[in-house]
Amino acid sequence: MEIVVKKSDFVLTPYMKSNDLWATYQVLNTVIPYILLWFLAVRSASTSLWLIPPIIVLITLFSLRCFSLMHDCGHYSLFSSKRVNRFVGFALGLINAMPQYAWSRDHAYHHKTNGDWERYRGVADFLSTEEFSKLNSFDQKLYEVLRHPLMAFPGGFFYLVIKPRLTLIAGIYDFISHLLTCLQTKSGMGLAEIVSSYRSRNWHTVHEFWDLLFNNIFVVGGWIFLGYWLGFGFFFSVYSITLTFAAAIFIWIFFVQHIFDDAYAHKTEDWDYLRGAIEGSSYLELPTILRWFSADIGFHNIHHLSERIPNYHLKACHQENIHLLSQAKTLRIGDMLDCAKFILWDSAANRLVSIKVYRQTAQSIVDTEPSFLGRTELEKAIDKNVEV
Repeated sequence: MEIVVKKSDFVLTPYMKSNDLWATYQVLNTVIPYILLWFLAVRSASTSLWLIPPIIVLITLFSLRCFSLMHDCGHYSLFSSKRVNRFVGFALGLINAMPQYAWSRDHAYHHKTNGDWERYRGVADFLSTEEFSKLNSFDQKLYEVLRHPLMAFPGGFFYLVIKPRLTLIAGIYDFISHLLTCLQTKSGMGLAEIVSSYRSRNWHTVHEFWDLLFNNIFVVGGWIFLGYWLGFGFFFSVYSITLTFAAAIFIWIFFVQHIFDDAYAHKTEDWDYLRGAIEGSSYLELPTILRWFSADIGFHNIHHLSERIPNYHLKACHQENIHLLSQAKTLRIGDMLDCAKFILWDSAANRLVSIKVYRQTAQSIVDTEPSFLGRTELEKAIDKNVEV
């Protein structure tokens, strides 16, 4: 069904104003408990080990909230000042070992292209049914395994802890190779010219490089300092567990906010930004405590309609415009695992499908008239197939 509302029908502007006092309070009520929980974990390690598991759960949840506030800073919505958002976002990024500036630029691209599956393929670089059909059986199985919900744990740890370090190392290695090549082949080039001629595959701008470099300096330096102070075994055990679970929660929440049955997943041609925001994003209904720790990111349709609305205005804005969100998908925690099956994009039908439906439909076509049906017929059949 075609959407009949326009973006101008939504009341958004009154909610786009940042409140610096409230933003400061949010940062303080997140970072201070996070630090205190680490002190409590250290004390508990020498007194009562039974307190460690619930403390780890709380540290994980506060890590999640730190990431959510960092996300707002990346949209320049948490504070009214762009410079303050950059500074606070960088600091919050250190808690989860994530270079905030580069992450925010990539995330901004997601906002600009949400629902356009030719340009943005979701949280796990999903394949189209046509691309999947060209893989051999081993690669198809590997694709399915790598996108299993449990892979959010090792994948999340890699994404936060390892990838930013590897990115910096790879970029520096590439630059050194570029430097040596220029010195050997273009002896007349000065250092400034060599630097300006370098185009990295690992960062887009010089600002991203500096953000990545300083993030790594502070993060790795913090690991070494806290390891010596708290004990390397204790620190890295607690830190790895909390960051792994926090990252998995990040991934799951982001996943279900865009990957679900009947999600708007269109080709670039005739793609509609408004439908991408409303039908390509879900409203994730969470318990109050999880809403707080996720900084109300569950109101995702409103967030995509205007990323400049800070988290502390999302609920009110949602309620103000709820009559215009009839076509938005509402999901709950119990629906999250069911969404995990939609990992293929049927580009002909502009929809997401599961591998099970794809294989059942492909097999039924082969069993009936394999010599007469081609890709177009297969994709049409997938669209008509309904999974139980």
